[in-house]
This record gives sequence, C-alpha cells and structure tokens, in this order.
Amino acid sequence: MQRRNFIKGGLLASTLSLQSSSSALTPIEFTPISAEERKMRVAKAQKLMAEKQIQAIILDAGINMNYFTGISWHPSERSMLAVIPVKGEINFICPAFEEDRFLEMAPAGTKVSIWEEDENPFALTTCVLKGIGIEKGQIGIDEFCRFFIFDGLRKSDASFQFVSADPITIPCRIIKSSAEISLMQKANDVTVKAIQAGIAALSIGCTPRQISQKIAQAHAEQGAMHGFASVTFGVATSFPHGSSRKQILKSGDVVMLDCGCSVGGYESDITRTVVFGEPSAKQKQIWDLEKKAQQAGFEAAKLGAPAENVDFAARKVLIDAGFGPDYKLPGLPHRTGHGIGMSGHEWGNMVKGNKAPLEIGMCFSIEPTIAIPGEFGVRLEDCAYMTAEGPKWFSNPSKSISEPF
Repeated sequence: MQRRNFIKGGLLASTLSLQSSSSALTPIEFTPISAEERKMRVAKAQKLMAEKQIQAIILDAGINMNYFTGISWHPSERSMLAVIPVKGEINFICPAFEEDRFLEMAPAGTKVSIWEEDENPFALTTCVLKGIGIEKGQIGIDEFCRFFIFDGLRKSDASFQFVSADPITIPCRIIKSSAEISLMQKANDVTVKAIQAGIAALSIGCTPRQISQKIAQAHAEQGAMHGFASVTFGVATSFPHGSSRKQILKSGDVVMLDCGCSVGGYESDITRTVVFGEPSAKQKQIWDLEKKAQQAGFEAAKLGAPAENVDFAARKVLIDAGFGPDYKLPGLPHRTGHGIGMSGHEWGNMVKGNKAPLEIGMCFSIEPTIAIPGEFGVRLEDCAYMTAEGPKWFSNPSKSISEPF
C-alpha cells in the first residue's frame, strides 16, 4: 500500500535514490577558519572602531567572541569576556579557576586577566582598559552581551560611555569570506543528504519525531553538529514553525521538512515540501506557485539593489495569484528571507524596509511560505550568497513536487 502511494505520487524514483544515498553517509572533510583570517577580522573591527571613535569593544562568551577569537565558551553566570581595543591585542577577562582550561584553547601568548570568586570582574575589565591606555570614551558592547554584564560595567566606572558594538560587529560578520562560504556550502551539502534520508524514511503511521530523529542521525553520521529538524504533516504544515498537535502520517498528506546543521561553526537552513502519496490538483498548484515565488526572489537579488526587493518580488507573485496582500492569510505571513552565517538567523533580512544594498559575500535565505489555514502550507527554502556575477544557491532548488532535490 505504501509503495503504491509513492508510485502514484511520482516519488518512487526519488525515494529509491534517497534510500541508496542515505545508506552510504560518510563524514565530511572541511578546513576550519584559520588564525590568520581571525587576525584580519580583528584588524577590520579596529579600523571600524577608529572611524567611529569607539575605543574598544567588549564581547560576552558566545558567537561574536568565537568569530573574532576562535574561543568557544559557554556563557555562564561567571563572566568570561574579550576586550578588543582600537589598537593592540585582545585581552581576556577569565574566572581564575578556569584559567588553565582557557589557556588550553587560546593561542600562546594570549593576554588574560583573572578574577577570583569574591572579586568584581567588571571592575577588573575597566581596570584592564585603563591599563592599556584607554582612560575614557565610548566602549562598544556586544549585542549578545547579557544585561548583568552591561549593568556591572557601567556601574564600575563612570569614565566610559557604553554603546552598542553593532556598527563594528555587524559589518564584519555580514560579509562572508570564501572560507566562510566554503563551510556553509559543506553544511548545506550535509543537510541535503539528511533531508533525503528523512524523506526516504516516510511511511504510513510514522510521526514527525521519528523523521526528525532520522535527519539528526544523518547529520551526525556526516560529522556535522545537528541543529534542528522541524517536520510537520498535513494541516500542521500551515503553521510556518510547526504545531503542537498530534500528527500521524497518512496518504495524501503534505510533508514539510525544515532542517539545518553546523559545520565548522557555520549554519545551513533548508526546507522541502513534498506530498506523501498522490498530490491533489490544489497541492500541485500551490507548490508550483511557491516555486515561482522563490525563483522571483532569487532573480531580484542583484548587487547594489536593496535587500527588500527580494521580498517584494516573491510576495508580488503570491499577491498576483490572489494571496495576501502583505502578511495576510492565506498567503505569506513572514519576511521572505533572513541572513545566515554562524547563526541560523543573522542580519540582512529580506524584508520590507531593509534598504541596505546587497553586497558580495552576503548570505541569506529565500523562503516565501504559502500558508493556507486549516488546509496545508508549502515552503521551499534555500540559501544563496552574493558573488560578482550575482546570487548563487548553496543548495539546488526543488525541481518539482516529486523531486525535492
């Protein structure tokens, strides 16, 4: 019965190929970001600081610290901070009992100041600033910095004005190098195979959790860090980010798989929508319209054009077909895309109002969901990156409702 359903739906050939590919998953090889590239990142940040009269930026443990220093540290209640001055070397503020573990990760010669459990790490931080010749002025605070750290810093010394570090960190991170794009390509390649494995595992009576677990396993088998695998069936696909309702797969259900992983610290994000069994005429019609909208968004991504044009182009296809307008349902209830890199969602959204010009090295998703409440939803999501010749896909878009890759 299951086999006949797939034959009717046109998915038999692709399912067989997916099964054969998913049984031969092998660990990927990749080149991590080099120490030299991280030095270039710091140099760019320091140039921006000088231009904007920011004397230093302070990074909390997290993605920005990892981006500039290569140190991956869990953000606990004990503050681990990195201070990047406008001139000179990075200084770290580290809990004393963690110093040995920190030095295992850090390059030889790294400057680190330690604080004991009964001492104030924020007073130590401002003391370090003054010790390197920064007596006053603007200090940029990482956007991911937790409030208690910001609050402690501003209370520790009134000589400084603590401001957002966004004008420094965002211009650095939003433009990806060739090394970053290579890691993102690896991550996307891994997720393509993981989704193929998930689709191949679909069977009558299965649950979204079972398919999600299969995708997570496929990510892990390839040596990637599994990020997420949101799988929905039937009416639940009309909820862009899933539903808590119980779902059991049956013939004729729309299946949406939104998945991602991380390779070398860089993310993928791909969504595929298929039908388990024979698609109805309406399912085919909506799927074809979604593909047309996604392609329109891709074609609107031109160097120098505002990012919002991607959203305008994709949304116009849907509005012209009678959906929306704007974010109204049935239609596209969210922006058409988001930036992506070390975070699954970063700056550079493809949304109305974002007039920032598209530049070489920008990376973003194109995913104009069509949500029809009470029935089903269709989303095709692939990420693209800007080159001198225009946009390029990280993953090849779906060819048809029966050919997800």
